[in-house]
Amino acid sequence: MTDVTQPPKLAPGTLRVIPLGGLGDIGRNMTAFEIDGQIALVDCGVLFPEDDHPGVDLILPALDYLNDRLDDIVALVLTHGHEDHIGAVPYLLKKRANIPVFGSKLTLAFLAAKLREHRIRDFDLDAVEEGEILEVGNFEFEFLAVNHSIPDALAVAIRTKAGLVLHTGDFKMDQLPLDGRITDLRGFARLGEEGVDLFMVDSTNAETPGFTTLERDVEPAIARVFDQARGKLIVACFASHVHRVQQVLNLAVKHGRKVVYVGRSMVRNMSTARDLGYLKVPAGTLIELKEIDRYPANEVVIVSTGSQGEPMAALSRIANRDHPVVEVGEGDTILLASSLIPGNENSVYRVINGLSRLGATVVHKGNALVHVSGHASAGELLYCYNILKPRNVLPVHGEARHLIANAKLAQATGVPAERVLVSGDGDVIDLKDGIAKKVGSIDASYVFVDGSTVGDISESIMDRRILGEEGFVSVITAVDLHNRTIVSGPDVHARGFAEDDSVFEEVRQRVAAALLDALRDGVDDPYRLQQVTRRVAGQWVSRTLKRRPMIVPVVVTT
Repeated sequence: MTDVTQPPKLAPGTLRVIPLGGLGDIGRNMTAFEIDGQIALVDCGVLFPEDDHPGVDLILPALDYLNDRLDDIVALVLTHGHEDHIGAVPYLLKKRANIPVFGSKLTLAFLAAKLREHRIRDFDLDAVEEGEILEVGNFEFEFLAVNHSIPDALAVAIRTKAGLVLHTGDFKMDQLPLDGRITDLRGFARLGEEGVDLFMVDSTNAETPGFTTLERDVEPAIARVFDQARGKLIVACFASHVHRVQQVLNLAVKHGRKVVYVGRSMVRNMSTARDLGYLKVPAGTLIELKEIDRYPANEVVIVSTGSQGEPMAALSRIANRDHPVVEVGEGDTILLASSLIPGNENSVYRVINGLSRLGATVVHKGNALVHVSGHASAGELLYCYNILKPRNVLPVHGEARHLIANAKLAQATGVPAERVLVSGDGDVIDLKDGIAKKVGSIDASYVFVDGSTVGDISESIMDRRILGEEGFVSVITAVDLHNRTIVSGPDVHARGFAEDDSVFEEVRQRVAAALLDALRDGVDDPYRLQQVTRRVAGQWVSRTLKRRPMIVPVVVTT
């Protein structure tokens, strides 16, 4: 629970800034700006759960703060298309569908696909470009190009009668970006001359000295992986990292390998990026997953989701020998072309260990330069402070240590300590006459999404905490291998679910049918029969109950 100190009534002509997420975590980024009765929002992202949130799918910003003010919202501005900046938009639009949403072409394309998945059809998406100035109610927005680990990222300058705010979004200052689109330092300098009253700046790499390595500098390391791979090659990366996928496509063509996308979000996002011209796919390069067996292992590269160890993502299923198509073993190579998001370390290393036990060679950022950050390091942040000379600074996007490190950088360039506001989610900051100060706080506690349920952690989820997993489903079956029949079961037992066990009657029938089919096809290996059970039960529970539990199949043979 966030500490709450009731802020005073907002005075006319004063800009109120309330971070609803993103200060203290790497995720759920969202900020509310209010002046003279109108609210503008910047970003609306999710935070992915850690090991101490079993059963939780997503964590949302403090959307409940807006429940009584929905009609006062005049705009939602999105800086870029990563999940931690757009993932919660469907939950906001379910509260009020017609909020005008502004963002770049690629960002809105990713969002539109997400909204359709949530069955939201009535929405107002308005594409903007760098250099564009837009007036919406009491706000004027100016959009500036920034580079990041996704194309089409934007910083946004917000002008109100209370002053000028510059919000960087996520950014870095790659001077030789793969797409040639550099961060608009000339625009930053121009805003500095105008006078930036509040600088809200990405803090993720504030502890890292120097400048972030160029994206193009990782290509030689990735090329070496291609050169040395003798069997199947799997590259796992974020489903939005268009530049990294472009590098993989180019190297695949050079090495005569076909490319197949694995993972729903990867297929969707790369198709969108290709359709919009952000991804160049040479003719004849892509194949469908169902075609993979037509090619020798050394003539295919698989581009997969799951670089953060997500339990249901393709790479985790491959590591668990639970993927319906892709298997790995001796002679295969897996490249994790991504950074570790704080909190995901255990999940990622669990996948690496699983793949290693299968005999595969795993290349990752810990043993090769195969990924660079999408965030500005300390040298770049200092550069920005010196260009802008902001009157007030609010470090955003980062854990507490990142925010504090960023604050020290601001002070080192001459920003007075009292004008650097190291804040947390829910802090209320008012800007008036060139001075920003904290005036109170609101409740910005986590909002959990558990399957299709949004709200507090229920007793059933606490049961999953005790179990240490996202629920537990055991399926016990006895089979007669000689007669290829089921002797007993399947018996299904579940823990960590609000639903009664009777809801599992359908999956019991599905498992029985799948096992009988396998037995009739000559399968007599208990391990393979258990895998059939795991796959059928897992798919049914995921689709029907929107859960990702531990599935424990037991097949007793007679």
